Amino acid sequence: MQLENYGNFPQTIPLVIEDEIFLYPFMITPLFLENKENIEAVENAIEFNRLVMIAVSKSGKEGSRDKDSFYDVGVVGNVMRKITLPDGKVKVLFQGVSKAKIIDFVPSSNIFATVDILAEETKNDIELKSLINILIDNIKKLSRLNNKFPADLIKAIEENDMPSRVADLVSSVLKIKKDEAYKIFSNTNLEQRVIGIIEIVKNEIESYKIQKEITQKVNSKIEKSHKDYFLKEQIKAIQKELGADNQKEEEIKLFKKRLKAKKCFMGQEAYKETKRQVEKLSRMNPDSPDASLLQTYVEMVLDIPFGEFANVKFSVSSVEKQLNKDHYSLEKAKERIAEYFAVKQLLEQRNIEDLKSKGTVLCFVGPPGVGKTSLANSIAKALARPLVRVALGGMEDVNELRGHRRTYVGAMPGRLIKGLIDAKKMNPVIVLDEIDKLGSNHRGDPSAVMLEILDPEQNHEFRDLYLNFPVDLSQVIFVSTANDIRKIPAPLKDRMEFIELNSYTPNEKYHIAKDYLIPQELEKHGLKKDEVSISKATIELIISKYTREAGVRNLRRVFSKLFRKVVKKILENETITKVTIGIKDLKEYLDNPIFEIEPADKIDVVGVSNGLAWTAVGGDILKIEAIKLKGKGDLKVTGNLGDVMKESSTISYSVVKYLIDNKILKIDEKDIPKTFKEKDEKELVDCSEIYKRYDIHLHIPEGATPKDGPSAGITMALALASVLSNRKIKSDIAMTGELTLSGKVLPIGGLKEKLIAAYKAKIKKVLIPKKNYERDLEEIPQEVKNSLEIKFVEKIEDVLKEALI
Repeated sequence: MQLENYGNFPQTIPLVIEDEIFLYPFMITPLFLENKENIEAVENAIEFNRLVMIAVSKSGKEGSRDKDSFYDVGVVGNVMRKITLPDGKVKVLFQGVSKAKIIDFVPSSNIFATVDILAEETKNDIELKSLINILIDNIKKLSRLNNKFPADLIKAIEENDMPSRVADLVSSVLKIKKDEAYKIFSNTNLEQRVIGIIEIVKNEIESYKIQKEITQKVNSKIEKSHKDYFLKEQIKAIQKELGADNQKEEEIKLFKKRLKAKKCFMGQEAYKETKRQVEKLSRMNPDSPDASLLQTYVEMVLDIPFGEFANVKFSVSSVEKQLNKDHYSLEKAKERIAEYFAVKQLLEQRNIEDLKSKGTVLCFVGPPGVGKTSLANSIAKALARPLVRVALGGMEDVNELRGHRRTYVGAMPGRLIKGLIDAKKMNPVIVLDEIDKLGSNHRGDPSAVMLEILDPEQNHEFRDLYLNFPVDLSQVIFVSTANDIRKIPAPLKDRMEFIELNSYTPNEKYHIAKDYLIPQELEKHGLKKDEVSISKATIELIISKYTREAGVRNLRRVFSKLFRKVVKKILENETITKVTIGIKDLKEYLDNPIFEIEPADKIDVVGVSNGLAWTAVGGDILKIEAIKLKGKGDLKVTGNLGDVMKESSTISYSVVKYLIDNKILKIDEKDIPKTFKEKDEKELVDCSEIYKRYDIHLHIPEGATPKDGPSAGITMALALASVLSNRKIKSDIAMTGELTLSGKVLPIGGLKEKLIAAYKAKIKKVLIPKKNYERDLEEIPQEVKNSLEIKFVEKIEDVLKEALI
C-alpha cells in the first residue's frame, strides 16, 4: 500500500486511541474497540476510504481522549476489515503503513487529528550495520535463555536488509513499559534507536540469567526437601514395621493443635517463640537429653491459660456481702476494699479500657491472726476467681519470682507463672504473703522484681526468664500482707496502699469465737452444734486467760484442742450425747492459764510507772522501774533496749534535771544536805544535790524481749521524777508519748493496740499526746473508750501533775 494514494501530508484523519501497546508500520494487527469515539473514527475511515491514526494512551489515563492523555507519535494505516461482535464491541484488522506524529488535536473535534509522517534519518551506514549485527548477536543469546525469539523470527531478522524494519521488529517483541517504548518509538535517529534497543536486550539477558540461577537453587532445595520427606516416610515405615510407637508424632500434632487454638490470645512474640520451640522439638531425636527439657518447656507454655478469664464482671454488693459474712468488725478495712472494687466496677460499666487494669495494690498490715490473708480469700470468693498464695517470707533468690533461664539445670518458671498455671485463669487473686520479710543476697533482690510486678504501667509485659517472652499480668488482682510496714523498702511502699488491721478487743474476740471459730472447728472435728455447749463466761475466760495475741489464731488452736478432747470423750463413752464445758471444766481440757496482760497493781509506789507499748502481736503494758543509790549522779539503764530507747532515757533524765534546777519539780528536802552562807550563816537548799549525790538505775523488765522506740519517753521521765522527788506514782494510770529535750510531748503510733492493752490490764486513766487525742480517738473501739479515762498531755509538767501523788 502506498501513502501517495491517500494524498499529501500533513492531513486530518480519524484518530483511534489504543490502551495496550505501540503498533509498528509493518504489522497487521487485530484491534478490539469498545470506545464510542474509536468506533466512529474507524467507521469514518471506512466510509470515506481514509487512513486512520493509531495512538497509545499514557499509563493511568486509559479511556480518556484529552490532549495530554495519549502519546503524540503513533502509526498511520488502513482498516482492512471490520466485524461487529455480539457484545457490542468491534473487531478491526489494521495494517500499519508508516510512523506519524500528531501536529494538532482538538478534543471538541472528537475523532479527528492533524498528523504528519515521521521520517527517520541515519548518518553512518557502516556504524548502523555494525550496530544491527551486535543487536542480532544479543537476540540470539536471549533466545537461548527463553523462547521469546523463536528460530524463524531470528532468521527473518537476519535476512532483512532494512535496519529500520529490524529495529521495529525487535521492539515489537520486547515487553517494555510505555514510557520507554515511546522513547525508542519516537526517536528519528536510527543509530540511537538501535543502541537503546541493544541496552534493553542486554538488561533482559542479565535478568534471565539471575532468574535461571534462582530457579536452579529453588529446584535443588525442593528436590532436597522431597528427598528428606521420602526418607522420613521410609524411617516411619521402618519404625512401624519394627513395632516402634508413634507417640512423639502424636504429641507434636497435639502441641501444634493447642498452639493454634491459643494463637489469637497469645502475644505475637509468645507465639513465635513457642512455635519455634515446637518445630525444634519435632526435629529432635526423642532419646536426646535436650528433647525432654524442651518438651517440658512446651508443655509448660501451653498450660498457661492464655485467653481464659474467670468472672470478669463483678459487683461491689457481692464483695461487701462476702466480707461481712466472713469477718466480724474490721469496718474500715472492709469499707476501703469496697471502695477499691467500686472504682473497678464503674470503669467496667463505662468500658474505660485504659484504666480497667490500673489501680492501687492493696496491702493489709497488722499483727498475725487479725485476718489479713482471710480478707484476700473473701475477695477471691466474692469475685468467683481462683486464689493463688505466694509466700514471700525469707525469699532471697530473685529467680523464684522471675524464673530461671533455660540454660540452667532444673530451670523452672517463676512462682507467678506457676500460679497462673495452677489457677487455670489469667485473672486470679494473687496474695503476696509476708511482703515485709523479703530478703536479698548475692543472687539478687526480690523486692526489685516486685516493683515491676506491682506497677500497672509495667506488669502488662512481665518477662519471665524461663519463658523468654512477656506475659500480661494486668488482669491479676494483687493483694499483699505484712506485719511491720517499717521493713518494706521505700520504693515498694510507693506501689501500694496500706490498710491497717489492728488488734481485736476482748468483745470482738468473743463474737468472732462465737459466730465463726467455734462453728468452723465443730465442723472440722465432725461434731454437731447440739453436742457441745460452751457458756459465754467460759469463752471470755479462754480469751482473757489462755491466749496472748492481737488476733485470733491461737484462740482457734485452743478451741481445736478443746474439741479434740471432746471427740475422744464421746468415742470412749457412747452414752454421752452432749458435752458441756464450763469454767470449772477448763482445767480438765486445757493446761494452766497463760495470762495475757497482768492487771495493774493496786498499790501506789515510788519509781514504778506504767508505759504502753506496741508489739508485732498487739499492745502491752511496759513497767519501768527506777531507784536511787548513793553515788556521783550517773544514770544506768538496763533491759534489752535499742539505741532509740537508750537515747530516750538520757533525754528523760536531762528533762527531769532541768525541772529540778528550775524548781518546777519539788524535791523532798530531807534527802538534800544543807549548805551555809559564809557571811550570815543562813541555811540554803541546793536542789541539784539530789542528782549529784545519787546514781539512778533505770530498768525495763523482761530483758529477753527486745524493746525499742521513743514512745516510752514520758514514762521514763515520770519514773525518774518519782524516785528523785520521793513521790509515789498512781498505780492505775498508764501513758505513752515521745519526750523532747524541751519537755514537749510528741505523738506516737499504734494507739489502738496500746489502749486495748490498758483496757485489758484494767487501767483507769491513760495519758496520751494531744495530737493523738485529736486525730486518732475515732478509731478506738467504743467499749475501750467507755472503760478508760483518756486525757491528753502537751508537756511533761502535765504528766507529773496527773500521775504523781
